[in-house]
Amino acid sequence: MSDRLLISNGHLIDPAAPENTGMSVLVEDGKVSAWFGPNDTVPQADEVFDAAGLLVAPGFIDMHVHLREPGQEHKETIASGCSAAIAGGWTSVCPMPNTNPVNDNAAITRYMIEQSERAGLANVFPIGAITKSSDGSELAEMGEMKAAGAVAVSDDGRPVPSAGIMRRAMQYAKDFDLPVIDHCEDKSLSAGGVMHEGKISLLLGLKGMPALAEDIDVVRDILLAKETGAHIHIAHVSTKGAVEAIRIAKNEGINVTCEVTPHHFTLIDKVVEGYDTNTKMAPPLRSEEHLEAIIEGIKDGTIDAIATDHAPHHADEKALEYDRAPFGITGLETAIGLAFNELVHKGVIGLERLVEMCSTNPAKIFRLKGRGTLTPGSIADIVVIDPQLKWTYSNSESRSKSRNSPFDGWDFYGAAVATFVDGKLVYRR
Repeated sequence: MSDRLLISNGHLIDPAAPENTGMSVLVEDGKVSAWFGPNDTVPQADEVFDAAGLLVAPGFIDMHVHLREPGQEHKETIASGCSAAIAGGWTSVCPMPNTNPVNDNAAITRYMIEQSERAGLANVFPIGAITKSSDGSELAEMGEMKAAGAVAVSDDGRPVPSAGIMRRAMQYAKDFDLPVIDHCEDKSLSAGGVMHEGKISLLLGLKGMPALAEDIDVVRDILLAKETGAHIHIAHVSTKGAVEAIRIAKNEGINVTCEVTPHHFTLIDKVVEGYDTNTKMAPPLRSEEHLEAIIEGIKDGTIDAIATDHAPHHADEKALEYDRAPFGITGLETAIGLAFNELVHKGVIGLERLVEMCSTNPAKIFRLKGRGTLTPGSIADIVVIDPQLKWTYSNSESRSKSRNSPFDGWDFYGAAVATFVDGKLVYRR
């Protein structure tokens, strides 16, 4: 790593800064040292990266990924997942605990961090389990996991079925200042479902998962957060009812945040008509009215963050019949392209709001000090973006070990062209 790195001639975007007039940023010993405007004298540096015509932003933080290690390394490893992350502009990723064994203790949390340090690519901030083995019965040792490096707790993929357990989990997590993340799905309503319940599922002869299954759990969690004062974070919001409930809760001052995936603001259930198992995910792709509600929630600030829910699966598993194939798609390398295509270039949000959703807000929600900003003294996790770069995504060229993306062959306008972690260039397009 160079002692002094200068990223020059770019357009700096930092929602945490009072104003964004900088064109160059100086990095010294892995930290942001200073900004320079167009009329400032720029100091000499050991290394210079010319960002003329490009955007320079705090490194993106993916709040929701599945890296599969330990236990399912044939799908993804921490190293391969982090390699895909930096190619997508993500300098930090937060893996969910549904590994094998489940990340429900400090030893596994430490192992995940150590593996990321060996890879030397993206930062890894693990999310610990709410309950032991994520079986929904006995609370895991949240304090020990936090001490080992966990930034939140979740039983993602296995919604906490008992309101009593969730209430105790919130009370316990609040003592450790840990956000509780929930995959909101009432399994008594969605059991056996493989796509959104509606006209399309009826026509295709596939069992549906009603939007109500998500709505009910979201309302339950909001009420529990109101009573306990805990921070509840709703994962991968996909329904109109969930967005409305979160909006009302925020207006009432309840400590609730949420995220949305790029596939949920891009695709609707109609794409399932070809029975491509890469369109199978949980929560499922919803109908047009739900996508429109998601877009409105992004526009008005109800939705805090964009997260990929990167969920790699081996090709043999996704080659099964639609009913039998696993839920989930990869997403680390296509997220920025989808965000530019569907949000920025269509005028839904501006560049500053995009950075806020991908970097500033995730850092605030998980209390990642020194990240999500380029202010002097912050950690030099930086992404350089070309907002007009035309490129085509190919599953065959993915850095992930898995190829289960529905966006194979899609054209995008906007991509990360360089990624710096701790001031070190780890990816250049």
